[in-house]
Amino acid sequence: MTRKTKSAEPAAASFSRTSGLAAIGFATMIVLGNVILVPAGLPHGGARPEDVVAFFSTQSGVLGLASALTPAAWALATVFGAGAVAAARRSEPGRGDAWSLVGFAGLVLQNATFTGLIAVRFALAAAAPHDAATTAVFWTLHQALLSLNGTFLALALVGLTVSGRRAGLLRRWHAAIGMVAAALQFTSATLTPLIVTGYGLLGLIGLTGWLIWVVWLVAYGVRLIRARPEHAVD
Repeated sequence: MTRKTKSAEPAAASFSRTSGLAAIGFATMIVLGNVILVPAGLPHGGARPEDVVAFFSTQSGVLGLASALTPAAWALATVFGAGAVAAARRSEPGRGDAWSLVGFAGLVLQNATFTGLIAVRFALAAAAPHDAATTAVFWTLHQALLSLNGTFLALALVGLTVSGRRAGLLRRWHAAIGMVAAALQFTSATLTPLIVTGYGLLGLIGLTGWLIWVVWLVAYGVRLIRARPEHAVD
């Protein structure tokens, strides 16, 4: 082993731990955002127009507080993705690279989609007190973005699950729940036309996938913190 390789190992291990903490931090941020918004009455899919107007007319402070968490969440998601890609490349050169990049692309695209979604929420807060018709249009856009984002979450889940498993980073159960969450998220995205036109209960498919995604994220973070590239797992 060369001196260069020896000196690179501590840096790689340090970034792996950092990216693992970023995964847990990202999961924490997105859960906190929902803990703030849901009890305040954030409308669900299929909500009545008057409920949407009432929430966005009166809860701008809550909306602002939850939105303040999102820049940190996006930064943490990016660091996590970079760490997962690095772990796959370090552990299995030439095997996990392409799938890990698919996963990283999914994370970047979900960041971009949620940037638009947060912007739409601010537009809703501005329009709701004055124009119910405009509010209805923005709400449909909001729901469409939220549901279609399942496509990118599915890409992140599949890409990082396959690369993580091939690299010996993920256990079988971890890979299994990642694929289940990906299937649920992609199904929800496919059903977007129904979800935004009154079949709001179908959004529970995406919600279930999202909850599994949070568990998958935290478990992935723990694996990155504890990762030893030379050791495979069952």
